[in-house]
Order: sequence, then structure tokens, then C-alpha cells
Amino acid sequence: MPPFWPTMEQSQLFDIQGLVAGVDEAGRGPLAGPVVAAAVILDSARPIDGLDDSKKLSAARREALAVHIRARALCWAVAWADAAEIDVLNILEATKLAMRRAILGLSVLPAGVQVDGNQLPNLLFRGQPINGEAIIGGDGSVPAISAASIIAKTTRDRIMDDLDSLYPHYEFSRHKGYGTEIHRNRLRQFGPCEQHRRSFAPLRSSG
Repeated sequence: MPPFWPTMEQSQLFDIQGLVAGVDEAGRGPLAGPVVAAAVILDSARPIDGLDDSKKLSAARREALAVHIRARALCWAVAWADAAEIDVLNILEATKLAMRRAILGLSVLPAGVQVDGNQLPNLLFRGQPINGEAIIGGDGSVPAISAASIIAKTTRDRIMDDLDSLYPHYEFSRHKGYGTEIHRNRLRQFGPCEQHRRSFAPLRSSG
């Protein structure tokens, strides 16, 4: 992954104004890998059944819903901040940066955003602010945020699977970078790699 500006996946361009995007992230807690954010503007004419907090869904259900979201949403985008940026900025600021990048990746700038949690990213675009609302538990109660949660989670899982092929001894595909016993054992055996967040407490004393 590039050191600063991530690749973004974007949907087809829509010239629609006055819309609200749901925004959420995946990967704040792991010891390795990026924090990934997604922004989704749903189409009320093409509803998607079964949207929910991605953590409450099975992997197979998340993947199936992600296909529907990409096909039916008015527009969507996903972006991330990598481990090096997390170490420089801290995880909160890196998460907000990833969210801002996802909003910038939308093919239409929304009139406002609804973000899961209690923090908003920088919402000043082209010198003008857009409206923002932070909603605790929004990933389970606001469909657009649920959709963003699913897109962010499935994208991050694919990224960690790709990193597994580059760093097979850490078994990233098994734990997605979280501090599981397997992951901690691999860290004790091999030490951290460039994908690890060295600012996180378990890694601060590592080589």
C-alpha cells in the first residue's frame, strides 16, 4: 500500500445533490494492518434487506450484502490509513483521516454524513463545510451506516488476506491482525513487520 494516499474504489458517477452518506470504519483495534473506512449513499428506490452492524453478521452474509450494496447504492467509496500513518497520527486521527478520504472518494459530495460513533472527521470540503452527525450505535440502527460498516469490514478482510500472502508467517488471514494468541505467538517468534502498529502497547517494546 502507498505510504500516504490510498487506492479508492469508486462507484459510477451520479449527479445527485442533497444526499446523506453513511460512514463507518473497520480495524481500529488490531495490532496490524490498515484502518479502513467506507462511505455509502443508499438508493431509497433499491432497498437492501438485512443491513446491520457488520460485527453481528457472519462472514458469508457480509460478503453477500456487500455485493448488493455495491450494485444498488447510489454511490460508495472505501479508503484507508495504513499502519505507518496510524503510528504517526494515532488511531483516532488515522480513523478520521480514512473517513475523510472515503467521503472524498464518493462520486458526488453529499450534503451531509452520518458517522458511527461519537467523533466526526474533518468535513470542510472545497472551503465549505457539510453537515455531520455522530451516532453511537449507528452501524446497527442507520441503514447507510450499516452498509458502510459492511463495505469497510469486507474490504479490510480482503486486504488482510492479501497481506497474508506477503507475510505468511504471521497468518494474517486467520486473525485479521487482531491480538489473538496465534498472532502474539508469531510476534514473539518473528518480531513485528512493517504492517504492525508499533505505537500500540503490545508492540512498543518490540524490535
